[in-house]
Amino acid sequence: MKKNNYIKHFIILIPIIILMIISFFNMKNASLISTQYTNHLNRQIMWYILGYLVVIIFLFIKPTLLLKSSFYLYAINVLLLLLVLIFGKTINGARAWFDFGFFSYQPSETMKLTLLLYLLKINTTIPKNNIFLNELKLILKVLFITLIPTVLTFLEPDTGAILIYGIIALVTLLFSNIRKRWFSFFFLTIIIILGIFFAIFFFKQDTFVNLFGTSFFYRIDRLIDFKNGSGMQLENSLIAIGVSKTFGNGFNNFTIYIPEAPTDFIFALTITNFGFVGGLLVVLLSLTIDVMLLLIIINNSETKIKKVASTIFTILLFQQVQNILMNIGLAPIIGIPLPFLSYGGTNLIVLFCFIGLLISMLISKEKYPLRVF
Repeated sequence: MKKNNYIKHFIILIPIIILMIISFFNMKNASLISTQYTNHLNRQIMWYILGYLVVIIFLFIKPTLLLKSSFYLYAINVLLLLLVLIFGKTINGARAWFDFGFFSYQPSETMKLTLLLYLLKINTTIPKNNIFLNELKLILKVLFITLIPTVLTFLEPDTGAILIYGIIALVTLLFSNIRKRWFSFFFLTIIIILGIFFAIFFFKQDTFVNLFGTSFFYRIDRLIDFKNGSGMQLENSLIAIGVSKTFGNGFNNFTIYIPEAPTDFIFALTITNFGFVGGLLVVLLSLTIDVMLLLIIINNSETKIKKVASTIFTILLFQQVQNILMNIGLAPIIGIPLPFLSYGGTNLIVLFCFIGLLISMLISKEKYPLRVF
């Protein structure tokens, strides 16, 4: 009977499997767009197989062991972020990958997992004595732990990963018992800093370049002016979506070349292949995963399970919204993949690590109901 109860925790894999099938068709058709995508289907199949194996592996690793080892995993990942800046391969202007020939490894992706594990280990319960100092210590500790990989990832640069580090830190603090006034102070501080930052950017451009460098100036300029300076990527994406039919244009029938079709612009490729019906299906499948995670958050009393589920939910929702909006020209292009649909690699494996960790924690809770992770 208990085994049947455990099966319910794997239901979240059903919409992922459907997205996988759509992804395989997309990868097959992408190989017809450009010869550089010729091996994407075979590699995507391999990544998915590895992903499901990762989920199985997590079932045999006790969550307590992962938490005990979290500092060492985090420290190793920080070292890898440092080494990739020296020995990494530069792709599209970012030195973020170790190239091993058949596959590449991106440390900023695995940092999402190791950062979450390390922050899970931190005791976020604030003693009532000296509450202000204890709250401040916790906030500074979380920010310091998050700041180290943030700075190293900023140097690559990888804007998407930095945003996700921030999400993980924010979820950690939200599930602590620090007073809500800290969040008001935090957001007010962010607004002031951003105000000063953009005031220098718009009115003191020479000073901005001297402070942050020319490369960073143009990165910010591209983000702010993405509608006017969209370039071929966005223009071709909009054209491809605009000329697609209800059920798509059919395979091997491309109306226009879509740059980065298997990754950043996978949503546009999906609509080209499967039409607006296919695009709607992808949105519904993504929402199904989100709702399942929300139900886990609502129906569980264990704080660490809530933290993991909330982190996964927030990360997936952010990536889903950002990717789809940048495909239709409503958000800047910052290299965010569409979860479980874009061409995989480290990103896909890490997503499966998150899912495997969550399922492992849910099953462990049922096996050992009195155990605290």
